Amino acid sequence: MPVSSLRFAAPALAAAWVIAAAAAHAQQPRPALDVHFVPTPEQVVDRMLQMAGVTDKDFVIDLGSGDGRIVITAAQKFGARGMGVDLDPERIKEANANRQKAGVAEKVEFRQQNLFETDLSKATVLTMYLLPRLNLQLRPTLLDLKPGTRLASHAFDMGDWRADRHEKIDGRDAYFWVVPAKVNGTWQIEDGNSKFEIDVAQRYQTFEGVARAGNVTVPLRETSLRGDEIRFVTELESGKPREFRGRVNGNKIEALPPEAGGPQANTAISWRAAKAQ
Repeated sequence: MPVSSLRFAAPALAAAWVIAAAAAHAQQPRPALDVHFVPTPEQVVDRMLQMAGVTDKDFVIDLGSGDGRIVITAAQKFGARGMGVDLDPERIKEANANRQKAGVAEKVEFRQQNLFETDLSKATVLTMYLLPRLNLQLRPTLLDLKPGTRLASHAFDMGDWRADRHEKIDGRDAYFWVVPAKVNGTWQIEDGNSKFEIDVAQRYQTFEGVARAGNVTVPLRETSLRGDEIRFVTELESGKPREFRGRVNGNKIEALPPEAGGPQANTAISWRAAKAQ
């Protein structure tokens, strides 16, 4: 082929290659999706974020983020930062366009990846609109998140992990949980000059148990666990009720001050606990 012909043939071949490559890319199958995108109505989005108490201090991760509306709303209305995760490249493209339109591109990002392979540790709030079986598959991972992490789900619950709150919004279900600390087991407690043990049996955010000192064993009463905050009442001292409020930090519990407006006289103030090995 003459040099002059090559001069025109090279660009033509390059253009043909680009067109062929684009066509091949367009024919690539989209990833198999566990959940096909169905948008959450805006009034449900707003209520989910309100139930979770989202503020500008939060980082919101939305699993199966679709067009990005939940994390975009969290940024627009509540000042939060956030990330959406979705397997569908078309939804990621749409979400990125929506964050630009909403003016929150610096606060929000979207990633095309498997939600089961996503690092969720940065989340203070996690939202989802998935299928029941996916919620159950996720449940062990969610329960391992930092205590106090807030979860909100549209339409579907977590099986026998009962929601801390359940509301109906225009006939649609919204569920809310707070990830509880792990308190199951035996704890050794020091309360001033007295020492005793408690044995705790935990089921998600509820627990029951007994307090034991020497030959005396009494049930724990008025138990509650919200995130890393634990509360219980014992009657070890001559049947006199004593309230214990504390913050769980791994294998230790440190005392919290009495609640404002609550009973002060019988509240333990300087107690602490360590988990028995």
